[in-house]
Amino acid sequence: MSRRSLAVPLLALPLLLAGCAGTEAPEAAEPSAATSSAPESSAPDSTSAAPTTPAEAAGTALEVQVAGGQVTGDTGRVPVPLGDRVTVTITSDAADEAHLHGYDVLADLAPGAPAELVFDATIPGVFELELHDAGTVLLTLQVS
Repeated sequence: MSRRSLAVPLLALPLLLAGCAGTEAPEAAEPSAATSSAPESSAPDSTSAAPTTPAEAAGTALEVQVAGGQVTGDTGRVPVPLGDRVTVTITSDAADEAHLHGYDVLADLAPGAPAELVFDATIPGVFELELHDAGTVLLTLQVS
């Protein structure tokens, strides 16, 4: 019995390794095929362009403007899906520092120059984005 119990896993090992090797070979062959067929046909170009566009569009983009102490744009409680890539663009008429609590992401603001906070929403909860010097809450992120 002990020989049989050892023989079964040892016989299965080459099959598993062959399966892994078989998976890697087509992947290596596909880029070459796509590269060689790209000049001949426009179909591979459209297929390769399609995945790029959604990847660029993925995530949450928010914009906030501060002028004369008034906050406009994406304000209030803003829902963000857990795991999303978030980009918050802030434009202010005064120098300050934006701080997203809980994530400890900071951005220095210069008058009239947009600044970006970019982070992955990996912590669920509710988090304030505020201006440190002014003490103004720009928005509240609800990550869930």
